Amino acid sequence: MLQVLVVAAVVVIAIVVVTMRSLHSVGPTEVGLVTKRTGRRLGDDNPIAFNGEAGFQAQLLMPGLRFKLWPLFGVRKYPWVQIPAGEIGVVIAQVGEPLEPGAKSARYSNEFGNFSDIASFVAHGGQKGVQRPVLAPGTLVPIHPVGFMVVTAHQVYGQPVGSELAGAGSLSCESFGLTAEQLRVTVIAPQGNQDVVGIVTTLEGRARSSSDIAARLGSFDDVAAMEATATDAEVIERLLASRNDVHNNYQDFQAFLDAGGHGGLQHDPLLYGAY
Repeated sequence: MLQVLVVAAVVVIAIVVVTMRSLHSVGPTEVGLVTKRTGRRLGDDNPIAFNGEAGFQAQLLMPGLRFKLWPLFGVRKYPWVQIPAGEIGVVIAQVGEPLEPGAKSARYSNEFGNFSDIASFVAHGGQKGVQRPVLAPGTLVPIHPVGFMVVTAHQVYGQPVGSELAGAGSLSCESFGLTAEQLRVTVIAPQGNQDVVGIVTTLEGRARSSSDIAARLGSFDDVAAMEATATDAEVIERLLASRNDVHNNYQDFQAFLDAGGHGGLQHDPLLYGAY
């Protein structure tokens, strides 16, 4: 009888221990990254498990009291990505397809949204590397901390994998070749009693004609065609007209490239505002 009681007590204690270690309280602005300790091995080029393989799981634990059976699963908590006022967040994907040869940034699709759905990102052809959209000031979003890294002026969100940064300890924007100033909103405003504009140079896009001092969407063919029939005033008006509405003042870089944007010095300046 005593042996039965001892066994029963051990079983109860084991159940309590397993239950307690399997319960995870995820805070209101946290996500739980789940690691599965057994199962099929992931491929070397994929750090995220989408089909029950061992390793980091694609499905995150959202805020609340969550159960993940220990010791089959482990859980580590990460903060939601929060972009302070006056700053932007550069997103770097660690999952997806490789970039096209010569590309510096990854193509963007509306299905990617704000990068909070890693399964949709991969399913719709998301690419590894720097993403073309940035996260705007005030953004608060749960982003997979292994699938993506987000770099802000004062904080780096996420966990680097498969690179020289893995295991590097505390990271900053300088770890990615960026400065804090580059990760702040660009403000075009008068400087003292001087009026100013913002001259834009893009680092990616089609090569512009060697005869053009600055690149213009649609090139200058429309202006050249007008010169034979239009007045000088009409030609000048067309030449000075801005096409910044096509790409939201260079803030939608994918739209800029889709519209045939060229790399280098741009024809259309930025006027007063914050971008």
